[in-house]
Amino acid sequence: MQLNNMLKFKMGWIQVRGLHTDVVLSSRIRLARNFSQRPFPHNGAVKTLKATLEASFEAAKKTAGLAAAAYLKLEEMEDLDRQFLIERHLISPEMAKNYSSRGGVVGDKEMLSLRINEEDHLRLQGLEPGLSLSSLWKALNTLEEELARTLPLAFDEKWGYLTACPTNAGTGLRASCLVHLPALSATRQTAKLLEELSRIGLVVRGFYGEGTQPYGDFFQISNAISLGPKEEDIIDNIQRVLKSLVDHEKESRMILARPPHKSKLEDRVYRSLGILSQARSISFEETMQHLSRLRLGVSLGWEMPVDLHQINELLILSQPAHIQMIEGSELDAGARDLVRATLIRKKLER
Repeated sequence: MQLNNMLKFKMGWIQVRGLHTDVVLSSRIRLARNFSQRPFPHNGAVKTLKATLEASFEAAKKTAGLAAAAYLKLEEMEDLDRQFLIERHLISPEMAKNYSSRGGVVGDKEMLSLRINEEDHLRLQGLEPGLSLSSLWKALNTLEEELARTLPLAFDEKWGYLTACPTNAGTGLRASCLVHLPALSATRQTAKLLEELSRIGLVVRGFYGEGTQPYGDFFQISNAISLGPKEEDIIDNIQRVLKSLVDHEKESRMILARPPHKSKLEDRVYRSLGILSQARSISFEETMQHLSRLRLGVSLGWEMPVDLHQINELLILSQPAHIQMIEGSELDAGARDLVRATLIRKKLER
């Protein structure tokens, strides 16, 4: 459990600041970059992958945003540590499975980071709370310019930045927001809405991103195409759509909070509070659903023993690897459920 100290530090991207934090938990921008004249990671020899890892570490140390960062080699970690990094949104599940010669760089409050030898040689990532894609783009653009001073990045005049997957070519940019849509889910509007988002070139994924399922009405929404439009145009489009989505969700919340729907919603929210306050054993999936309802109640101004920031923290701390880190030992699912229930009860005590 080499990463146990990370539990003591606050994650900047779960703070309640910025625009529309009651609906948009966080914004993320990822830039995919590769070294020129070098095979992509899935075809790279071990020697080449190690050279890429070391060169990326050295380049990151020369940047302003990552000079004092944590430098992590995944093959030197235990399985639990790698799962912990997935839950912090710092590596992908694929990296955790194929961890040889893979690594990461994690900056202050986990808001700037690098993934090295994932699908591409480099994945630059920025995370901020609320709807904040424009400010994130400035930070990531600055970081990329600093890295490019010492790293030979693969760029083609016609195709832009070259990537392992053709869908990422061009800008190599993936902008996304983690959104909370309990009212749209309760009014059975999410299926239609997500279908409409797909039609306008956006992708909807689960809590951990690609290949994962939604938990507790939390969804990641991102651009599907990175080739053609400029970075600023991609970001402007997503922000415009997200603002509309936020308005739609807030309107639905207000409808549910008024008669004749209010009593039913109050019953759901306060039943969830009762379960979380009294449960002696609870799974992660059930926890996410009940925390989703508490988060809705808080956003409506209802009396709760926790605020949005504390709920955001519980969403992270309730995850399986976090529970084991908190306990200081590896636990089976049943034991994790016991520890999780105890943790939540203590957090909800007034």
